[in-house]
Amino acid sequence: MSDTNTGALRTVPHAQLATDVRQGVLRLSRRLRQQKADTHVSDAQMAALGFLLQNEPLTIGALSEHEGVTPPSMNRTVNALVELGFVERSAHADDRRKVMLCTTPAGANFVLETRRRRDEWLVPRLAKLSPDERRTLTEATRILRELGRS
Repeated sequence: MSDTNTGALRTVPHAQLATDVRQGVLRLSRRLRQQKADTHVSDAQMAALGFLLQNEPLTIGALSEHEGVTPPSMNRTVNALVELGFVERSAHADDRRKVMLCTTPAGANFVLETRRRRDEWLVPRLAKLSPDERRTLTEATRILRELGRS
């Protein structure tokens, strides 16, 4: 972006806040993503696996809708997770045409270990904040979740 365009953008209300929030969230997200139990699992696979663990059983359609991708794209992600031994498919109890997805014990362990590593990285950093900073971060977290749902 040229200096002229950047200058014009800065006259838009909240442009600097948008830049600061975006950069801060991206930097923190990148650091947390590095704490996976296995770096060969993609971020998309990790997100799908984590959501599946919390909401299983799910169809590919439900999982793809939540993740905001097409069912064929989610099917590729699920295929990779099945190949890793993290997800298994089974027929729906009432509608044999539907395929249900569940995590395997290995998949659940992978998610829980990744969450443990991420918490292990983040908790000491949060502990260094003042009580006021932690209260502010609690409120900011609520606001960021609302922004993510909009």
